[in-house]
Amino acid sequence: MPAPRKYPDELRERAVREVRTTGRPIAHVAKDLGIHKEALRGWVRQAEVDHGERDDRLTTAERDALKQLRKEG
Repeated sequence: MPAPRKYPDELRERAVREVRTTGRPIAHVAKDLGIHKEALRGWVRQAEVDHGERDDRLTTAERDALKQLRKEG
């Protein structure tokens, strides 16, 4: 059973949206919202992958599919 998420999905989405739309530094947004800056940095990177702006990681859909395949196998 996976560990519960520390931050609600709504907060994650809000924080990523703020970084991406305002261009404010990740550390400043994280501090304002009470989020660890490295957590926010990871979410922003994943959002960039999911939007096709990076190709150095798996997309969320690819990660979910891989997780399902591992569960089946």
